[in-house]
Amino acid sequence: MAKILYLMRHGETLFNQQKKIQGWSDSPLTEKGRKQAEIAGNYFKENHIQLEHAFSSTSERACDTLELVTDLEYRRVKGLKEWNFGTMEAEHEYLNPPLPYGDFFVSYGGEEEQAFKKRVSDTLLQLMQSVSGSTVLAVSHGASCRQFMRNWSHTSDVDQKGRIGNCCILKFAFDHNTFKLLDVINHDFSNLE
Repeated sequence: MAKILYLMRHGETLFNQQKKIQGWSDSPLTEKGRKQAEIAGNYFKENHIQLEHAFSSTSERACDTLELVTDLEYRRVKGLKEWNFGTMEAEHEYLNPPLPYGDFFVSYGGEEEQAFKKRVSDTLLQLMQSVSGSTVLAVSHGASCRQFMRNWSHTSDVDQKGRIGNCCILKFAFDHNTFKLLDVINHDFSNLE
């Protein structure tokens, strides 16, 4: 029987608001980010989704998001952290190169793209292999979610070019050590603007 992974990006942070590169640096959720997390939590309630296991990046913004989504006990996992952008962290986003970033951040002390993708993908594979329940929530980061999607793009027909907004939920089926993207859920936060 397939397990389901809900991989979710954290809510809006102060650095998101200020258009700063975040990575392994951290900044707190904004009030809007807290409300986004509550709306994401309602998605699970309204759709009668019973989460059995929960994991979070060790970054405070991810842990705080998870705690607003569910009161389920969870484990903090370093492998779910965002891309390490090295000395570019906390700098303005206009310093980012055009996509794809490739290994741009290596010269600034950051992670190689393939090493980052492998870290996140291996971590989620190990977590899904380790749980006995069938429904898992993992709260991570925008680039982490995108790289994981890219790693498994060959198994899915779902359009992966859309944005991964704050508190976006990526729904994956996990069976025979294979992930398949089933849905990309971006919530309507227009009432929070």
